[in-house]
Amino acid sequence: MTGDQAERADIMRLTSRASGDALAALWRAAGLPDEATDLRRPEAGLVTVRGRVGGDGGPFNLGETTVTRAAVKLPGGEVGHAYILGRDAAKARICALIDAFWQHAASREQVRRAVVAPLRERLEAEDIRTRAQVAATRVDFFTMVRGED
Repeated sequence: MTGDQAERADIMRLTSRASGDALAALWRAAGLPDEATDLRRPEAGLVTVRGRVGGDGGPFNLGETTVTRAAVKLPGGEVGHAYILGRDAAKARICALIDAFWQHAASREQVRRAVVAPLRERLEAEDIRTRAQVAATRVDFFTMVRGED
């Protein structure tokens, strides 16, 4: 994976993790035009989630989850895609727009500065809060070995 591909994947991961309201606010603040054509209007569907016992056991079908996907095309030809968990069609379209504008050389830095950087900070702060809450309620279990074994 090249550097651009890795950065694009990271941005897609960040935008998919954000709340729809936070993403919409950042998108409006970025001031980028909404002149994209919908190649695939946001649509919801189901995907099978696979799991592994202990993280390394044999794979099994855990269940199904809802995913919304969208694809947009900018006038310059850049195509943005998005797949997000849940049924938030507006969020899926904004994620696709961010992906498309990131691919457009003239707007890439604006996307990084106005959307990606604040979003990364917000998600890192949420992760720190979550880790602190988990650490505060952590219970360490231990087993005492009895002498008869």
